[in-house]
Amino acid sequence: MKAININGTIKIYSNLKSFGGALGLQYSSDSDLEALGFYDVVIPTTKESQKLGAIEWDADNSVFTYSVQNKTYSQTVAELKTQKIENLKHIYGSKLGKTDWYAVRASEGGTAIPSDITTERDDLRTECATKEAEINALSTKSSIVDYQIPSFN
Repeated sequence: MKAININGTIKIYSNLKSFGGALGLQYSSDSDLEALGFYDVVIPTTKESQKLGAIEWDADNSVFTYSVQNKTYSQTVAELKTQKIENLKHIYGSKLGKTDWYAVRASEGGTAIPSDITTERDDLRTECATKEAEINALSTKSSIVDYQIPSFN
């Protein structure tokens, strides 16, 4: 992706064919394109709590790039924690749900739960409790939003 500053307005091109296909710009070297004012567009990596701002010229690196801005949240820290923990518990509950039939079978018919299943279920509950404590220890909105909870297949 390339961009050019035309009279103070940055124009972005995913394909230079749309700018000047007849001129053959899409086949030009980077140095030739830079001589015409076309430079690479760099899209910074953002966290969940961030968003891309306006595109601007980065003279130090000779590229166009986007500023990164922090998102604002109307929820309180406590509300964000509650939401994150609900999501966490739902994910772990779904994972535990795959082996619930062992527990039902044991309570209804007395068939023992295999030890590897018991260990797996105990580990999941312990892991969930640890992650819940980690979430509760967070103190800023951005750290809560950026906290990554696992996803199981």
